[in-house]
Amino acid sequence: MSMDMMTSGDTGLLDALQHEVALFARRAEQTRLGGVGQVRNSMDRAAYLLLNRLDKEGPMGVKALAASMGIDSSTVTRQVAPLVDTGLVKRTSHPEDGRAVVLQLSPRGQGRLEEVRCSRRELMAQLTDEWEPVEREQFCSLLTRFNTALSARMAAPAPGTDPVTES
Repeated sequence: MSMDMMTSGDTGLLDALQHEVALFARRAEQTRLGGVGQVRNSMDRAAYLLLNRLDKEGPMGVKALAASMGIDSSTVTRQVAPLVDTGLVKRTSHPEDGRAVVLQLSPRGQGRLEEVRCSRRELMAQLTDEWEPVEREQFCSLLTRFNTALSARMAAPAPGTDPVTES
């Protein structure tokens, strides 16, 4: 929908939506949605997302991990280094190509990830305690849809550029 196709009602709603998303981003960063109890704020967002991806998708190389997360390989390398240093992630040889390195969630990393997930799950339960189950499902569905659209937008070439000639 182009700007000239929006009604004043759409404009007001979209202004309210962008404001609420901005507030959410600030509050999420302030609390880092870390959870409750001793585990609260004990794992940064990048570490959580990397560990979660390795848990869900299994061992993989830096390039594959970067591609699956939609970020640069150098960013993954920088973010995974402290996870390796603290024993949450292991570097192993690729089973088919011993020269290649594969990143894998360690047993310690698996345990730590589960602690953080449990803490964050409890926080989500507390924040939505007065919601009906269907409201939780709708919110999760809409937030997933919003994140998917945002990811697609970030992956798409900028308007007016030729993806073949841009590098």
